[in-house]
Amino acid sequence: MRRTTALVILCAVLVALFGDATVHAQQNALLAQAVQGTPMSDLQKHIEEKSVELQKLQEQRAPIEKALEDVGRSKDSISKEIQTYNLNINQLNLSIKSNTVNIEKLNYEIDSLSNEIDNIRNSIAVQKESIGKLFIELQERENETLFERILRSESLSDSVSAIESIATLNKSLNENIVSLQQLQGDYTDKIDQNKKTKTKKEIQKSDLLNLQQITQEQKAEKQRLLEQTKNVEQYYQQQLDELDKKQAEISSVIEEIEHKLRESFDPTLLPLKRPGVLSFPVDDIYITQCYGPTRFAARAYRTKSHNGVDFGGPIGTPVLAADDGKVVKTGNNDRGTSRWNRYQYGKHILIQHSNNLTTLYAHLSKIAVKEGDTVKRGDVIGYLGNTGYAYGPHLHLSVFWAPSVQYKAVPPAAGTVPVGVSIDPAYYLPSLYNVPKMRDAGCKAS
Repeated sequence: MRRTTALVILCAVLVALFGDATVHAQQNALLAQAVQGTPMSDLQKHIEEKSVELQKLQEQRAPIEKALEDVGRSKDSISKEIQTYNLNINQLNLSIKSNTVNIEKLNYEIDSLSNEIDNIRNSIAVQKESIGKLFIELQERENETLFERILRSESLSDSVSAIESIATLNKSLNENIVSLQQLQGDYTDKIDQNKKTKTKKEIQKSDLLNLQQITQEQKAEKQRLLEQTKNVEQYYQQQLDELDKKQAEISSVIEEIEHKLRESFDPTLLPLKRPGVLSFPVDDIYITQCYGPTRFAARAYRTKSHNGVDFGGPIGTPVLAADDGKVVKTGNNDRGTSRWNRYQYGKHILIQHSNNLTTLYAHLSKIAVKEGDTVKRGDVIGYLGNTGYAYGPHLHLSVFWAPSVQYKAVPPAAGTVPVGVSIDPAYYLPSLYNVPKMRDAGCKAS
């Protein structure tokens, strides 16, 4: 700190004594030395180490994701569900490690940005002092008349040099002012960047706590499954068969309600179909099923049609609001954590938007908002899961015509089930055909 202060004073003295372009260059060199005196290299090294660590953790996720996909294709059984729980827990543990490392990385980035901000602040102080000195000297020389300058000079060449020095001072002053403006711009940018990095850190900390809770819930659910079934496959299959029958009854009631609602549907009240009205509800896009009469829907659903778009991903993946809006409903249709007690949408959120659209986010492992909350596009509202009548971890996104949305009690599903006139989300999401990862999802041109 003493060295930096001495350099700053020396800069000011050089300008006050000489005030020419050469000194201006010397001043900049000394400022550079002052900035380099801060231990930035160590922080950058730590940031790079954490980036490498995050990359290694990401690489460890790939085989688990592949194993989950392979298990998902196998026939339902107790061993399949236990294996799925084990893989989900391993995946969650990796996510927890990634979040922890990311928080450490963000801490180093915040420290690095704070150092840069301090250095820029010091540089601004030096520039302001230099400009003040230059301005005073320039004013003193300009106040001297041409006649006084000639009389004071020993020769005509000295008179010319004195006049030229005013021009040099002017140039140096302008350069200092431009430099100050640049520094002030950099300062504002770094302050903004630091604020955003701190916000990212808070989000990561919140994600970490939620992931830890979800992991504990997965462990508890696995233990309950073993206790309830006593590892008897026949009991497990009987329960699943009964679930399928009950779910078909729920679907039949909902289909009848939605058919009546569609009679009053006015498509002219919807926003124009264009990409980007809604954003994707997850960061890593992997579409596993699209809207409409998909092949999977033909064999899995009584309606033979799918009323949304499914996004695959590991349990605990942050789910994001697709647009600004108000949380009008949160709920859970499950009557327990066992597979045969999960109905319809499981844990879900509905957000109403200002353009006559309502979005539904279903099968969540955790809900991170409450009814009445106002959310912005991209806000974390929950976490991807496997609740409800689901065949594996994924997020189900439905888009409804807002005036048609109702909440109906449809036993044996718990609470109320949202029903309404559904619209193909592909009309409003970014183009699905630019998505690099897509299973045979049954997508069609919109």
